[in-house]
Amino acid sequence: MRLGMVGLGRMGANLVRRLARAGISSVVWDRDPAAVATLAAEGAEPATDLADLVRRLDAPRAVWVMLPAGAATEDAIAQLSTLLSPGDVAIDGGNGMWKDAIRRAALLRDHGIDMLDIGTSGGVWGLARGYCLMIGGPEAPVRRLDPIFAALAPGEAAASPTPGRAPDADPRPPNGYVHCGPNGAGHFTKMVHNAIEYGMMQAMAEGLELLEQAGSETLPPEHRLALDVPEITEAWRRGSVVASWLLDLTAQALAADGELSTYSGRVGDSGEGRWAVQAAIESAVPAPVLSAALYARFRSRQSGPFADRALSAMRNAFGGHLEPK
Repeated sequence: MRLGMVGLGRMGANLVRRLARAGISSVVWDRDPAAVATLAAEGAEPATDLADLVRRLDAPRAVWVMLPAGAATEDAIAQLSTLLSPGDVAIDGGNGMWKDAIRRAALLRDHGIDMLDIGTSGGVWGLARGYCLMIGGPEAPVRRLDPIFAALAPGEAAASPTPGRAPDADPRPPNGYVHCGPNGAGHFTKMVHNAIEYGMMQAMAEGLELLEQAGSETLPPEHRLALDVPEITEAWRRGSVVASWLLDLTAQALAADGELSTYSGRVGDSGEGRWAVQAAIESAVPAPVLSAALYARFRSRQSGPFADRALSAMRNAFGGHLEPK
């Protein structure tokens, strides 16, 4: 079994490398020739363009597109609709909008081509730790490509067994990958996953800020607490209810720089949080934490926002409280 990989950024390249460790070879292509050359030097088969990649694969083919959401993925899927043959599979593995996945799957289905939308979680650590895969699409290609998914996933050793789980239940989720449902389900699930991630990160950040400010000079001297935040997070990693991989990574950053002085404080968002809030509105699902976490990221990218200046002006107007500039 071989896989075609389109897009050799941090995620795509490491997916190829993890598959190679399991004995699964890949044909690779990227618009950047240097990225292709790097993977070729490690044993992957290089292609000169998307058409060449498809020609180098034996039917039934599987081509994984690992490109940013939007025009790049749209263009690649459109090309694959004309290059692939009935029975082949195209995989949209980036952080795409779930409604786009449904539309793209319909386009490919008109050509007899299956599509899987796969939410892929693991980031830069996925090569070593494995990737949690959330798969949407028809059952037959999911089953056929199971060796690829099993090779990419973390495996059962990544977490302790779940007490009470039925012994005859689907063996895939305990290994770190799950067939979520039809086309769109993979990206919808990943969207919600990332929105939850936003909320968890925001809660942790706010809590750490409380600890860090416990010794602030704005407090009465008798109420000031000099807390060692790096040491507290180190202890929390072991046995506390909030222990998590996110906390592990936070403790690592704090151990290197307790003031986090090398970080700007500006936090980007790659789309999933916005889509999740939109989905919550469309479904009339209250999601105040997810919404607030998204808005906090917007706020982090403002410098002296107009809204704050307006608040200051109002407070001065009705109460005579003029804030220093």
